Amino acid sequence: MFVANAIISGASVAAPHARTFERRDLITGAVVTRAAALDAAGAETAADAAARAFPEWSACAPAERAKLVRRAADCLRDATEELCQIGAAEVGASADWVRFNVEIACETLQHAASLADAIGTTQAAGGPVGASYRLIRKPTGVVLGIAPWNAAVTLAVRAVAAPLALGNTVVLKASELCPKLHERVAEALIAAGLPDGVLNLVSNAPEDAHSVVEALIAHPAVRRVNFTGSTRVGREIAVMAARHLKKCLLELSGKASAIVLADADIEATARTVAHGAFFNQGQVCMATDRIVVEAPVAEAFIAALAREAQELRFDPATGRGPLGQLIGNEAVARVRGLIDDALAKGAVLVTGGEGNGVAVQPTILDHVAYGMRIYGEEVFGPVVGVIRVADADEAVTVANDTEYGLAAAVFGRNVDKASAIAQRIECGAVHVNGSTVCDDPAMPYGGVKASGYGRFGGQAVIDEFTEIQWMTVRDEPAVGPEDPGKN
Repeated sequence: MFVANAIISGASVAAPHARTFERRDLITGAVVTRAAALDAAGAETAADAAARAFPEWSACAPAERAKLVRRAADCLRDATEELCQIGAAEVGASADWVRFNVEIACETLQHAASLADAIGTTQAAGGPVGASYRLIRKPTGVVLGIAPWNAAVTLAVRAVAAPLALGNTVVLKASELCPKLHERVAEALIAAGLPDGVLNLVSNAPEDAHSVVEALIAHPAVRRVNFTGSTRVGREIAVMAARHLKKCLLELSGKASAIVLADADIEATARTVAHGAFFNQGQVCMATDRIVVEAPVAEAFIAALAREAQELRFDPATGRGPLGQLIGNEAVARVRGLIDDALAKGAVLVTGGEGNGVAVQPTILDHVAYGMRIYGEEVFGPVVGVIRVADADEAVTVANDTEYGLAAAVFGRNVDKASAIAQRIECGAVHVNGSTVCDDPAMPYGGVKASGYGRFGGQAVIDEFTEIQWMTVRDEPAVGPEDPGKN
């Protein structure tokens, strides 16, 4: 059994009155982790610690911050096998998935380190006679990061990496479903040499989540909020942040479509789509939920995809396989409900559908149509629906017929045509001849519509976690307003 604590001012901290909550094995029900259950007051102590650490950390030379953030990548990589063990126990993740997470997280830290020198002063054009303009990029203060369980390592690191590199201090709220995994990530980053209080970790029981998040957002030192998770919870976060006039960055639910054009390479496309649909049991916000295929190649493509799905099946005797497990019995019931609803309304089961414990075999449903729950709802499981269309224009219409707009893909040998179609899709990221499950920390990532707003990664993240101050400097005091154009 694992024991997980909060981390405040560099120290491992139990909750007041030794309050704990338990994370249990997905199959046996045995206790996997006993974790500290902080309440709202306990969470506020973490924000206080971050506030105390902010003046010194924000004044630290950018090169020094960058060095520590780069070192954090090495510390995290050294913890890979331990993270695999914890991830398997707490969330049923396969080792391949956790290792993939660690590699993306390390790249995220390296990219964040490259942004550190964005903090500082630059000269700006303009200004009246006898005056000059300066633009000063400054850290914003304490950042609250709220990380999910499904890509626990990558998304916990993404929540804190750029804020730290840019001179902010951070409170990371761990997921109630993987408290030990998030504690171990925070420990690895702190081990790089972060001063006490620069990165703090809060863990809480599920029933206290709302009050803990509300207290942290309301804390006067917290200036930014970032959240990755469901649209339902993201709306609540946005309302809380708006109430306190706090800027927030939200990456929320998705309903990614993969458009398969008539000229696509069928076998290669099937392999790529299988990755996007089934990796980590489909529990990825950018997972491929819908395949929108031109009718002339539908039969050939579905046959090829079914062959790929067969290679990813788990052993029915043990429930173990290359895709890991679903997060719990409720997730299995929800996924089964989507399958049953689709079949009752005319969809055709191509392969899969069977379950064992907390895993579901890779499932392909053909002839999915409007009116089925799976047409519009995020699946978050190893199930993909095939929608046949007459042409590319209809494919774009179907791909955009969703409240979400996170990721998409277009497959075709004519790359110029596929790229033109890709530009018509309403989403934050689109990949031509590539998987919808694609992450590059150097690129801005986020969604449109109900998939959230703001961007992690790239240069865009600088605006998310800094303030820009305009300064005028005059040779002598000005008597009154001046026309900046009088030079």
